[in-house]
This record gives sequence, structure tokens and C-alpha cells, in this order.
Amino acid sequence: MRSLVILAIVGFIAQLVDGALGMAYGVTSTTLLLTAGIAPAVASASVHLSEVGTTLASGASHWKFGNVDWGKVGWLAIPGGIGAFVGAVFLSNLDAAVAEPFVAIFLFCLGVYILARFAFSRVGQLINERPVPRKLLSPLGIVAGFLDAVGGGGWGPISTPTLLSSRRMEPRKVVGTVDTSEFVVALCASIGFLLSLGSQEIALGIVAVLLAGGLVAAPIAAWVVRHLNARVMGTAVGGVILLTNARTFLKAVGVDPSLNTLVYMALAAVWIVALYFAISAARRKAEPVLET
Repeated sequence: MRSLVILAIVGFIAQLVDGALGMAYGVTSTTLLLTAGIAPAVASASVHLSEVGTTLASGASHWKFGNVDWGKVGWLAIPGGIGAFVGAVFLSNLDAAVAEPFVAIFLFCLGVYILARFAFSRVGQLINERPVPRKLLSPLGIVAGFLDAVGGGGWGPISTPTLLSSRRMEPRKVVGTVDTSEFVVALCASIGFLLSLGSQEIALGIVAVLLAGGLVAAPIAAWVVRHLNARVMGTAVGGVILLTNARTFLKAVGVDPSLNTLVYMALAAVWIVALYFAISAARRKAEPVLET
């Protein structure tokens, strides 16, 4: 009983972060299940089944608060669903670890750019809203959906920073659109897992408690996204991307593992400073100008 409560809390926290920043539900939940000794395919299948419910609730909540760009959802979700289905069906024959270093380097560099642009840059317009090319959305959906199913998480960590770095969409619209699209990805991945594993291999108890925690968090996260300043949100996303990809990035570029803790501390310190600058800038913008 205690372990189920803990899983529900994990589901709540994971969905709260995912719904607010557009990432982390799959990665957080899958990592916990793998640590508990559950097979990768079963862990990923259980997380994706729970995500069918949490992403539906999250998408509905984001829609209610006006955080979704529906013109981009289809072009992102359908290719993502195809990639997720293929990844789920062939998970047992694939090794996601081969792609991890390249993905980590790409995301780490995006994290640096996003953090610098949203926290420290005061030159030019922060967001220049304009159409996002379909030739970017569809390939992005396929790659993110495939890696999401194979690795148990990746839709948000790949899609959100990529779209955010384009500066063509408001951060809240990026998060809301990515989270809403994820329903199709989770559904297609779940179908693929059910076909390849069978329902008897799915941990339904785990699915239920992760779902319960996520359903409670979904509307709270959507409300936060609706009211959070764009500069602060972008800075928060950039910091999460840096920290979650730091270990694989450092290994890929050949940094001595003994220095990892020092690097993590330095990244955390930079993120805190960046958040301070972003929050300060947001407050200055919100302050009324007094006439003299």
C-alpha cells in the first residue's frame, strides 16, 4: 500500500512538472520503475498507458486556459504517433542507448541557448510569433515519438526545447501544444506495446496509481502555465534541459566523472542566477510607469 501511495505522489509530481514545463512525466516515472527492477519494455508500456489518461486531462486543461495552438497539434501529433507506435513494437530489438549521447549533446546545446536567450538577453524581441514550418513539425514529431516509446520518455524533452528555441511561439503555447499532442503519442505507443507484449505483461496497478496522481496535477499545471511569465517559463525549461541531460552530455564529451558533481553544482548555480534575472525582468515589466 505504501509503495502505491509513493507511486501516486510520483505521478502527481511528474505530471505537475510535465504540464508546467512540457516535459518530465515519462522520464521521471520510467526511471523510478526501472530502479525498482521492472523490465524496460514493461516500464515504458505502463508509463505510456497511464499517459493516455494524464495527457488527455492535461490537453483538456491547457485548452481551457488557452494554451494550445490547434493548427500545429495535428502536424506534430500524427507523425509523433507513428514514430511512437514503431518504437513500441520494436523496443525489444532496439537499443536507445546508442542515440543517447547525440540527443544529449543536441538538447544540452539547446538548453544553453534557451537559458541565455530568455534569462540574460535584452536585445531584440523575446518572442516573434509566426508560423512554424511543417517541415520542422513533422520530422520533429516522428523522432520525438520514436525516442519517447523506446526510451520511456522523450516527447517533451525533445519537442518542447526545439519549438521554444525557434522563438516563433509563446512558451505557454509550446507547452500546451506539446502536452496536447502527447495524447496521440501515448495512445499509439500503448497500442504498440499491447500488440507486442500483451495485456498480461502490463502492470495495471502501477498504471492506475500513476494515472491517479497525474489527473490531480493536470489542471493545476495548466493554470500555472497560463499565468507564468514567458521569460521565467523559458528560463525554467532551459535549466531543466541542462540538468537532465548533463550526465549523458559530460560522458559523451569525455569529461572526467569525478568532476560531475562540481559541474552539476555550477549548472544549478547558473540556473538560479538565470531565474533571478528572469524574475527581475518580469517584475520590472509588470511595474506601472509613474507619470511625473
